[in-house]
Amino acid sequence: MTDSGNLSLDQKNIDTILVLDFGSQYTQLIARRVRDFNVYSVILPWDVSLEKIKILNPKGVILSGGPESVTKSNTPRIPEIIFELNIPILGICYGMQTLAEQFGGQVSSSTIKEFGHAQITLEQTSQLFDGFGSGTLIDVWMSHGDHVSTLPDEFNLIASTSSAPVAAMEHIEKPIYALQFHPEVTHTDQGKAILENFVFKICESTPQWRMEDLIEHRIQEIKDKVGDQRVLLGLSGGVDSSVTAILLDKAIGKNLICVFVDNGLLRKNEAKDVESLFKEKMNLNLVVVDAKKIFYRHLKGITEPEQKRKVIGRTFIDIFDNEAAKFKDEIKYLAQGTIYPDVIESSDSESKEARVIKSHHNVGGLPEDMKMELIEPLRDLFKDEVRKMGAKLGLPSEMLNRHPFPGPGLGVRILGEICKDKVTTLQNADAIFIEELIKANLYDQVSQAFCAYLPIKSVGVVGDERRYADVIAIRAVETVDFMTADWAKLPHDFLADVSNRIVNELENISRVVYDISSKPPATIEWE
Repeated sequence: MTDSGNLSLDQKNIDTILVLDFGSQYTQLIARRVRDFNVYSVILPWDVSLEKIKILNPKGVILSGGPESVTKSNTPRIPEIIFELNIPILGICYGMQTLAEQFGGQVSSSTIKEFGHAQITLEQTSQLFDGFGSGTLIDVWMSHGDHVSTLPDEFNLIASTSSAPVAAMEHIEKPIYALQFHPEVTHTDQGKAILENFVFKICESTPQWRMEDLIEHRIQEIKDKVGDQRVLLGLSGGVDSSVTAILLDKAIGKNLICVFVDNGLLRKNEAKDVESLFKEKMNLNLVVVDAKKIFYRHLKGITEPEQKRKVIGRTFIDIFDNEAAKFKDEIKYLAQGTIYPDVIESSDSESKEARVIKSHHNVGGLPEDMKMELIEPLRDLFKDEVRKMGAKLGLPSEMLNRHPFPGPGLGVRILGEICKDKVTTLQNADAIFIEELIKANLYDQVSQAFCAYLPIKSVGVVGDERRYADVIAIRAVETVDFMTADWAKLPHDFLADVSNRIVNELENISRVVYDISSKPPATIEWE
C-alpha cells in the first residue's frame, strides 16, 4: 500500500511489514503477497524520512529490486535507520546487492545476465527456506545484470545458481536475509512459502488485516474527508469504478453523483448496459453524457500512443469539469477507480526511482488546474482485491468477474488514428470474440481477452473476390496479478471459429492474427 505515513484508525496497532521501494516494477507485488497472508503492508520510497518509519513501527522490512546498479555512484542505498531498528530485513535483487555492498561485500556486473527462469540450489539450511532442505533445487524468476561477487564477511551463502554464485545469503547473527531472485512473482516456485517464512517465522507477524476491516476503514475515511460535500464519480461500468461507486454510496449516499461519459471508445452496447444496471436497477444518481463527437474530434490525426492517452485523459477531465460546473459550488471532489497497476505503470508513486511504462488517464494525465480534489479509495489494491471487496459489498459476480477494460478504452486498442468506422469494426470484432469465449466456457479460464485493430492492410479472398482490408489481432492472457502474464493457449479449433466469424461477418477485415506474447516483455494492451 502506498501510504504516506498518515495511518488511520487501527492500522497503528496491527503488525506491519514495510516495503522499501527502490524502483522495481514488482514492488507492489511484494506488498500484495504480504497482504495475501492477512498482514498489513506499506510501501514507502527508499529515502523515506525517519519520522514515517517510526510511525509505522514495522515488524520487518523488505527491500525491493530496482533498475539502478550499485556499481555506480549516487544510486539508492538503505538508510541507516533500517539497521538501527534491529528488526528482520529481506533484500530482493537490487535490495540484496545494496545490502551486500553496504556490509562490505562486492557487487559486479554479470558476464551472463539473467532475465527469466533460473534454478537455484540450496547450499545450507536456513530459516528463510525452512521446510526445504539442503540441496533442494527451486525454479525461480531472475531479473538482474549485476550479482554479488564477494560475500560480506558477516554473511553465509545459502543458495546459488550456475551464473550467480551468491543467489541467497543470510547474516551470521542478525535476522538479515537477501535473495537475488524474485519470490514475489508467480513464476518463482515456492516463492509464497519463502515469503511466509520471512513474515511469520522470522518477523513473527500476526495476521490481523482483513478485507472487512479495509472496507470499514475506507468508508470511514471517505466520511471524514468528504463530510456533507458532494462527490462526482466517473462511472465506466467496469469492476474498479463499480466498486468505487458502491463504496462511496455506502459512505455518502445521495451525495454521490455518478457520471457516465460515452466517449465513443467503449465496448459494444456498453452505454445502454451501464444505464440499465446502475440507474434503473441499483438506483444510483447517474448522469449520462454523450461525448462521442468531442472525443473523435480531439483525437483526429493523432497516432502516437502516449499522446492519444493524454488527449483522452484531458478530454475526460474537461467534460467532468463541465458537468461539475452545472452544480456550481456543490461539488468539491472527483472520485476515480484508480488501482495499483495503474499507479505502478504510470510511476505515480512516492518513489523517485520508478520507471514510467505508460501514462494512465486516471493518474498520469490530470491537468494542474483541475478544479476538484481527487478521491481514489482503491489505488492501493490489485484487481483481485478489488473483486473481493466488491463481493463483500454485494455486487453481482457477473460484474465482478468481467475482464478488465482500459480507462482510455478502445483508444489503446486501435493502433494509429482513431475514427468512428474503426471503432465500430473493433466493437463488433471484440463482441464476436467474447461471445465465442462465453459459448465455449473459456471466458472465466482467461484473465483478459480482447481484439486490437492493426494499422495495416492484408490481401484476402472472400468468395471469388479479392479483398484488400484491415487486420484484427486477438489477445487472451492468463495472470494472477496483471504484473506478469502468459498468453492463453486457446484451442486451435476455437481460434479458427473466431477468425472465420470475424472475417465473414466484418467485410472490412481480411485477416485475424493471435498474439502469443507474454508480459514481460510485452504489455497486455497493445498501446
